[in-house]
Amino acid sequence: MGAVNAALRVALVEDDGRLRGLLRRGLQDAGFAVVLAAGTGAELVAGIESSGARLLVADVGLPDGDGRDVVAAVRARDPHLGILMLTARGGLTDRLAGFHAGADDYLAKPFALSELVVRLSALARRASTGPSSTTEDESGLRLDPVAHGASCRDRRVQLTPTEYRLLARLLARPGEAVRRASLVSAAWPDGAMVQENTLDAYVLRLRRKITELGAPAAITTMRGVGYRLQ
Repeated sequence: MGAVNAALRVALVEDDGRLRGLLRRGLQDAGFAVVLAAGTGAELVAGIESSGARLLVADVGLPDGDGRDVVAAVRARDPHLGILMLTARGGLTDRLAGFHAGADDYLAKPFALSELVVRLSALARRASTGPSSTTEDESGLRLDPVAHGASCRDRRVQLTPTEYRLLARLLARPGEAVRRASLVSAAWPDGAMVQENTLDAYVLRLRRKITELGAPAAITTMRGVGYRLQ
């Protein structure tokens, strides 16, 4: 294969080895460059940055964790990555959870490879107009979707699922004001009734854990709007 447009560089994570092989061959035949084919979330998170992938195909059901938490961790590192999620659960609640985790598109199994190619091509066109590499990480924070924790250099803390998803949303939009409604959508199930002081309490807990990590980052309050990680 000759040189491939950088926007067509794809990483995929799928625990079913047979399906993973079919996806790799099918995408390569369609002109994509599969630069990483992982079977677990840990493999994906460890290798995606060095792979140079601009697109990700991620299965929800992974053997070492929820694929949505894996997507949240990857999205926190690279806000410009095009992400398509695959799932055997195609209900509205499941789709919304995937989008809130950071996915750009959602495809339910079983699916036609031709539809996957068309959807990925649309994401690739969008990726070709954006930055070609990950943004510089100034927070020093990393999310671990397998251990459900956060780290900074050699320090680690455990996070609850809600804390993890709140931090992932803030990391995905560094320096931006993230509205309270967006944070609630990311961290709680669709339709959950979340009191304002509940969100504030979780943010306070995150601030303490970021301080414990010694990370060069802080969550600031944007009055009347939400919060910002800077």
